[in-house]
Amino acid sequence: MRTLNDRIDFLRSRANGFSRRLRNPLTEFLGKDGRHYQIIYLVLFLSYGLFFLDWEPEIFKFGIAIGACLVFQAIGIALTTRNFTSLKSALISSLSLCLMFKANEWYTIVLAAFLTIGSKYLIRYQKKHIFNPTNFGIIVAILLSGDAWISPGQWGSNAIWLFFIGITGCIVLFRVGRLDTSFSFLLVFAGLQWIRNVWYLGWGMDYFFHQLSSGTLLLFTFFMITDPVTTPNAPKARIIWASLIGILAFGLTNWFYVHTAPIWALFIFSFFTPLFDRIFLHKRFTWLKAPELKPQRSKPQTSDALHLQPRKAVSPNYKIINVDLQANQN
Repeated sequence: MRTLNDRIDFLRSRANGFSRRLRNPLTEFLGKDGRHYQIIYLVLFLSYGLFFLDWEPEIFKFGIAIGACLVFQAIGIALTTRNFTSLKSALISSLSLCLMFKANEWYTIVLAAFLTIGSKYLIRYQKKHIFNPTNFGIIVAILLSGDAWISPGQWGSNAIWLFFIGITGCIVLFRVGRLDTSFSFLLVFAGLQWIRNVWYLGWGMDYFFHQLSSGTLLLFTFFMITDPVTTPNAPKARIIWASLIGILAFGLTNWFYVHTAPIWALFIFSFFTPLFDRIFLHKRFTWLKAPELKPQRSKPQTSDALHLQPRKAVSPNYKIINVDLQANQN
């Protein structure tokens, strides 16, 4: 019986085959690295906030967040791998900070940027960073500064916009292979909310949908919890891990009244990611795809080429040795 991941892999292979037939420089550039899709969609979300949600007063702070993340990442690269393609990851982290993180002072944003990028280099286990960088930067900056917060209400509740976030999020997850993580969390969290609020307490479906119509929740579901570098490697581990985050987020929401509960739940369960990787062994995710090898037709060899190719002869000790006939002719 085919599992969900088998079906996703099959659909991805069919989509890749179709895209190869329609290949052009843009699709080749996007297909080489899943981060390209994430950057495009996060820029679209930020642009929507600037032009339609009146975020213009925050544009200076957005510039600080993006610039600080890129600078700290560049310093880390210069001191370690010298692979500057990872600046793409810093750009994704900085855009996520812009979309989720709020602070009064500019230096609090710099602190969050430092914690975000620094966690990737300083908090690692077997060459893999444990925490989602943006999640770590947001939570620790809130705890240390007393000047920062998360504002779920800044997105409003426009149904068309939220639908667009969900669709584009699915496209990104399809490219990086983390649909199982997103759906596991959302099904568990939304399912428990429906059981408690609709079935048990008898509240209306409008209240249920209002609880799930947060742009922050959808960005968390499709772009934060699904970070392929910091989630467990094995599909089964990711499903269990994401389901446990959904259960904890449900408890924090309904009994501790934490409106940003999923973000805190992810921070807590990130401590257990190395344990899941040790129990469920699986290959590690890499952003860059290996270059495709194009099949080459073998050219027909002339008689001279065949004559000059090395032949195998048997030595008196019955060992196979190569005899280079061209060298012997000199």
